[in-house]
Amino acid sequence: MKIGSVKEIKKYEYRVGLTPDNVKSYVNAGHQVYIERNAGVGSGFMTEDYVKAGAIILESAKEVWATADMIVKVKEPLPDEYPLFRKGQIIYTYLHLAADRALTDAMLAAGVSGVAYETLEDRGYLPLLAPMSQIAGRLSVQEGAKYLEKLYGGSGVLLSGVPGTPKAKVVILGGGSVGTNACKIAVGMGADVTIMDINIHRLEYLDDIFGSRIQTLYSNDVNVENALKTADLVIGSVLIPGKKAPKIIRRSYLREMRPGSVIVDVAVDQGGCCETTHMTYHDDPIYKVDGIVHYCVGNMPGAVPRTSTIALTNATLSYGLLLAENGLEAACHKDPRMYSAVNTYDGKLTYKNVADSFKMEYTDIHECF
Repeated sequence: MKIGSVKEIKKYEYRVGLTPDNVKSYVNAGHQVYIERNAGVGSGFMTEDYVKAGAIILESAKEVWATADMIVKVKEPLPDEYPLFRKGQIIYTYLHLAADRALTDAMLAAGVSGVAYETLEDRGYLPLLAPMSQIAGRLSVQEGAKYLEKLYGGSGVLLSGVPGTPKAKVVILGGGSVGTNACKIAVGMGADVTIMDINIHRLEYLDDIFGSRIQTLYSNDVNVENALKTADLVIGSVLIPGKKAPKIIRRSYLREMRPGSVIVDVAVDQGGCCETTHMTYHDDPIYKVDGIVHYCVGNMPGAVPRTSTIALTNATLSYGLLLAENGLEAACHKDPRMYSAVNTYDGKLTYKNVADSFKMEYTDIHECF
């Protein structure tokens, strides 16, 4: 198969879909790999590194899209890339379709096969989302701590406090991979941490891991509202695979929070779990609503692209090789986990949570091939 990877065009996105080591793996398996010149520079991978690995370098993204049977990316395609789609082409990347009707429509109209990292499921685990969730979770506390500084409009609270002063109160909404990793960092920095989830078994697990260092609470409207009243930093890490994030933080709650408190909405890629969330970028990451600082960067791991690219491609490579070796249909038959990653196929929307988000027609992927 002809595999292609292009430079990401999302603002301040420096990750890349393939590393030189990945290229070598594809080439050794008998595939051709086409890389846009300088696609990996932001992550510290030079064009010469790709050449040594056996890649064919093309001068433009347009050439790569026109050549490759499968495009391996990091972020969802943007409008400038929609005209480059080709019928039957596999787009293997994070798609987040439930938050992007325009992209969904463009992929359906073009008849491309959208294979989404974020929905590939293995017995309830999301192995291709996990590495970025780990990074985003850890970064969320780091960024939140920074924007609590008075210079940025925060309340001027140090997460750990010092002897004789109170610790900052951190509230984490969602106890999945993002929430657990946020919890690790917040606890490590000495904050007073509360983590909430609707899954009692998950709360039991977190209680076993962190013990008396955290407070676990069942997530409902009353508990969320009460916890936010005294929170200095709120991490929104709610996820329903492939579906828009539920609005856990209502606008009315903000008026009861301490002025200068910070909300980091890691769920922004799926529409955000706060009613006042809108997408921001690394060059202008925050805004205020009702005196509350919002950090809503949609590609948080892009801030640490070297770590993020290596972590992501470690996870995606084996599935990419499976697709390249067998094609999409045979890959799904060979490894049924792949079915869960297919969001669009031959003009059909094949992931139910995305279809439900837009009230669109849904086709079970098993009926397609």
